Amino acid sequence: MHGGLDANASLLGALRAAGPQGCPSAVCVPFPYLQQAKSLLDGSGIEWGAQNVSEHVSGAYTGEVSAAMVADFSCRYVIVGHSERRAIYGESDALVAAKVDAVIASGLVPILCAGETLDERERGVTEAVVGRQLQAVFDRSGAGALAACVIAYEPVWAIGTGVTASPGQAQAVHAFIRARLGGWCGADVAARASILYGGSVKPQNAAELFGQADIDGGLIGGASLVAGDFLAIVAAAAAS
Repeated sequence: MHGGLDANASLLGALRAAGPQGCPSAVCVPFPYLQQAKSLLDGSGIEWGAQNVSEHVSGAYTGEVSAAMVADFSCRYVIVGHSERRAIYGESDALVAAKVDAVIASGLVPILCAGETLDERERGVTEAVVGRQLQAVFDRSGAGALAACVIAYEPVWAIGTGVTASPGQAQAVHAFIRARLGGWCGADVAARASILYGGSVKPQNAAELFGQADIDGGLIGGASLVAGDFLAIVAAAAAS
């Protein structure tokens, strides 16, 4: 929940001015700024999307925003199940799976987030937690839904803390996710899947993280608010 009309114009204008970066990139903005993002980024090669969505198609759900409404702004992506939504707003695995369905039904691409807390990592249940979060989507909608997602591994203990999972720690979980996708969706789908790392990615560590075999890019938080930092991270992804 950052930004404003003037700040957004400066940030998005700088991204557009930088031109093609050599790899796919997108920005996911708060709902009120979707039209501004569309206006400033249309034709730039940079996609845009929303940070959340309702699981409902329509109805008496005051304050909610449907996937169809998001699609009206030519979005491509919607972040679903971000750790802050799960932790602060109590979104369950089942609710997140329902939101994945809603996003796909509207022709958009879910960026499905999964990750463990510090307590869960210390208890050695990282794979059980991440596997459970992905399993909820598979159980509800099958392999096709997972195949339609971009998946973002976000260790909760490394978000906004300045602490980053080591490249080896991140790679281990990414490899687990890809293997689990292979079991559900087949080896070809798993090999093509985009699995992003989201945990305090910065220009200083991006190249090493993206150099890991199963890390395909990043879900960038604080560093995305500084155009130069975001562009440096995108450049690292393009070079990997």
